[in-house]
Amino acid sequence: MTNRLTDLLNIKYPVIQGGMVWCCGWRLASAVSNSGGLGLLGAGSMSPEILREHIQKCRAATAQPFGVNVPLIYKDVEGIIQVIMEERIPIVVSSAGNPKTWTKQMKDKGITVIHVVSSSKFAQKAEEAGVDAVIAEGFEAGGHNGREETTTMALIPQVRRAVSLPLIAAGGIATGSQMLAALCLGADGVQIGTLFALSEESSASPEFKRICTELKEGDTQLVLKNLSPTRLIKNAYYEKIKAAEDRGANTEELLEIIGKGRTKLGIFEGNLIDGELEIGQVASLIRKVESVEAIIHCLIDDYNLALGKLKPLL
Repeated sequence: MTNRLTDLLNIKYPVIQGGMVWCCGWRLASAVSNSGGLGLLGAGSMSPEILREHIQKCRAATAQPFGVNVPLIYKDVEGIIQVIMEERIPIVVSSAGNPKTWTKQMKDKGITVIHVVSSSKFAQKAEEAGVDAVIAEGFEAGGHNGREETTTMALIPQVRRAVSLPLIAAGGIATGSQMLAALCLGADGVQIGTLFALSEESSASPEFKRICTELKEGDTQLVLKNLSPTRLIKNAYYEKIKAAEDRGANTEELLEIIGKGRTKLGIFEGNLIDGELEIGQVASLIRKVESVEAIIHCLIDDYNLALGKLKPLL
């Protein structure tokens, strides 16, 4: 499976692992890269020193390309970027911020830069900023979402029409047939978060993985739409947020409820009641925790099976 995205990233399959906080350490990133995709370290839950440690361990565990996901609103983004440059990371996926801020500095160091967007408007701004590719993430995705609430199936063809860059589809993709659908809509590859967050190599807690594999349709919901849209599993913490929003709570009240460390509490420490449990809608399709190798093998097999079913129609 070669195309301009696999050529750009020097990978076997056009599959990028999402940079989910508290899930994406060196074990997950190296496993994805060793299996033919692009593994990412999630810098959003790391200090610069911890990121350096994970980079070095990941480099020891794989000879294949891997990258770092960097939320640009991160409080120590300058330190994170400095580590990335010092460690000569070849690929960075930036998100949650203005790509103009760091893209030129990274590209001057030979880094391939990919930026995450939620609309064709922001895709065009990313292209103008000089990024090498864009990830268009639909409303179905877990964690922080765009305000537009555009679904992946509607978003990808609009972004494809708006920019000429390599395009990666994200949000609601966990099977090979969904991957094929994204490519049919104009994407050059896919970014997969939820499926890898629930893998054996993910650093998420066993309790978090278990509850995610038991979810049914509608068990996640987008909240905090006026603050920072976030898709969460419906638990006691979610109910507090929802009740506050329903009564018209202001930003200060919502921030007080959110507090600090909620995502770590839920995803990494496994507090299923008071933690922030971020996961995508597609979790309701996933019923077991598997190794990354098995996941990618199944993904490609399902892609080829779906492609074979289409050939008689051509």
